[in-house]
Amino acid sequence: MKDKPFRRPRVIVMSSTFPRWKNDTEPAFVFELSRRLVNAFDITVLAPRSPGSKRRETMDGLLVKRFPYFFPKWENLATHGGGILNRLSINPLNYVIVPFFLIGQLLALQRLLRREKFDLIHAHWLIPQGLTATLGMILSRRRIPLLCTSHGGDLFGLRGWVFKSLKRFVIRKSQMITVVSRAMAREVIDMGVPTEKVRVIPMGVDLRHRFTPDSSAKRSDYELLFVGRFVEKKGVKVLLEAMPKVLSKYPAVHVTLAGAGPLEGDLRDLARQLNLEEKVDFLGMVSQLKLPELYRRAALAAFPFLVARSGDQEGFGLVQVEAMGCSCPVIASDLPAVHDNITHGKTGRLVPQGNPERLADAILKALDDPDLCARMAEEAQKKVIAQFDWEVIREKYERVYNKLIYVN
Repeated sequence: MKDKPFRRPRVIVMSSTFPRWKNDTEPAFVFELSRRLVNAFDITVLAPRSPGSKRRETMDGLLVKRFPYFFPKWENLATHGGGILNRLSINPLNYVIVPFFLIGQLLALQRLLRREKFDLIHAHWLIPQGLTATLGMILSRRRIPLLCTSHGGDLFGLRGWVFKSLKRFVIRKSQMITVVSRAMAREVIDMGVPTEKVRVIPMGVDLRHRFTPDSSAKRSDYELLFVGRFVEKKGVKVLLEAMPKVLSKYPAVHVTLAGAGPLEGDLRDLARQLNLEEKVDFLGMVSQLKLPELYRRAALAAFPFLVARSGDQEGFGLVQVEAMGCSCPVIASDLPAVHDNITHGKTGRLVPQGNPERLADAILKALDDPDLCARMAEEAQKKVIAQFDWEVIREKYERVYNKLIYVN
């Protein structure tokens, strides 16, 4: 009797943030995790359509289906602006599109569930994907294990009793919740979620092949680097406000900003007000392929994260891990989520959030002592490769998938 061919368990991955095409500058962490799991799982990605993207394609073994939700040229709710929450904050008219987004995602999920058999749903972000996944299974009368991953904004930034109730509803219906930092795990457990239902698994970074040191690269003495979106919680404004004090001692210092977002106009205006036009380079969004070159040449990478007025804050900070993988010295704000990858004085420097004066002092100390910075950067590189390389993260998620598929 012939053995039955092996069938990989079938998984739906739901995400509002996903590359629109190969080598897109949109954040790729959901794609990077999913593609590393295709040897063990048959994965279908459900993501929103964007101008220029294909409705259906295969990317590195992943079947990607993008759902329509509005007139095609206006389907930018989840891209080009720091994610859905920031798109809503900069233009309240985007709220008009939200119901269409939810309905489009829900209808696309129901079609998948009715036509095909799946063994697991992995929803990135409690809202909207976790909520849509929960409603989709209720409406289609399917009982499939649900794994929800919170990345920060959905947990910290959605306040008010309505959103809190929706988050609790999604968490209650999920078989497991993963979060990207210990600080987020404490937040979830404080909501009354059993500890055994929560796992801390950050997104990963390719620290063995891409974000690596390069001994042949010449590191600058005076270039400060920021990588990330231009949104309030990233704190780029604080970095610019720190520059006059830094320049008073080190006039050769300049800042490279690799990113884009809704606050770009405000940041350019601030640079002009502070007479920094010749000291700040706005590069725009930089692809993952080109980022290592920036980290390898910078004297320091600065990430002055802060808690936004909405309550949103950094969930983990992958850009710090990228910099540390390239042995670039790192300065960051002293927020709870940052403690998972930076130990002050050992693998980087921490400063109080939202304080340009203290940030400037930390930058000056680092520039005063490049040898100490190099030693901390070496320690940081060893730490992150052991804890945050994609292979480490893949193994953890593979165990979670198998547990939910075969045990529950």
